[in-house]
Amino acid sequence: MYRVLVAESETPEDRAARRERAGRSSGESYIATLEQMEPDIVADRIAPADDGSPVYPPDRIAEYDGVFLTGSPLHVYEDSPPVRRQIAFMRAVFASGVPAFGSCAGLQVAVAAAGGQVRAIPERLEAGIARRIAPTAAGRGHPLLAGRPASWDAPAIHGDEVESLPQGGLLLAGNGVSAVQAAEIRHDGGIFWGVQYHPELSPEEIASALRRQAGDLVEQGLATDKAAVARQADLLAALQDDPDSPALRWELGVDAEFADIACRRRELRNFLDTLVAARHAQRTGA
Repeated sequence: MYRVLVAESETPEDRAARRERAGRSSGESYIATLEQMEPDIVADRIAPADDGSPVYPPDRIAEYDGVFLTGSPLHVYEDSPPVRRQIAFMRAVFASGVPAFGSCAGLQVAVAAAGGQVRAIPERLEAGIARRIAPTAAGRGHPLLAGRPASWDAPAIHGDEVESLPQGGLLLAGNGVSAVQAAEIRHDGGIFWGVQYHPELSPEEIASALRRQAGDLVEQGLATDKAAVARQADLLAALQDDPDSPALRWELGVDAEFADIACRRRELRNFLDTLVAARHAQRTGA
């Protein structure tokens, strides 16, 4: 039975807005996904960015088999109290030696905590589907990406990206929008695997995010109008209900790597089976 810690990267206001829009916070979505993948998992959810949130020092984090950092609208390059608290938490995770996984802002928090740089994407958002992600030479043999083909698409919604990895960072995959789509970071005795996309999210949750940012997508030229955004969101929501539909896959331009739930979650599965399993055996003597 794995015991893991899920750290919300959202502020209280962002959590409330996401619950109203999508029914769950990012951390609640993460836990729902992990429980589907590992029914016996025990997952504790915390919010280290919140003012007054309990501090988790390295020795307390060491009680867990893995840590997960969620996505959020948090801008890691802004010097704000929530950002400082989130980065301090990630540094404690590294110091604990417990393996960690993060998606989107979770990757960016780990990069900043280890000394790398994060920025706003210079050209445009990456929204809905991250296309043609490809592994680097290092990524092709890395266990995080085990089972991935030479190129794949993944759920994504982000306006920030990793500008440069820290010392101890290993670039594993990228695409034409963001050079860093997957990475490993080793820092202060800890190890982190992260992706810029969202293996934990369903197409329906991505659809909800598109509807929320419809105005931004039109303003940035990614969609001709809000009706076009709504159409894309409707297709993604329909794929949630009928992932094997050839018509929906054709209209969205995706294959099983995106549509099939097990394929979409490959990185999470690999993290659980590799680093979390090893940590659990070490922690429990199993």
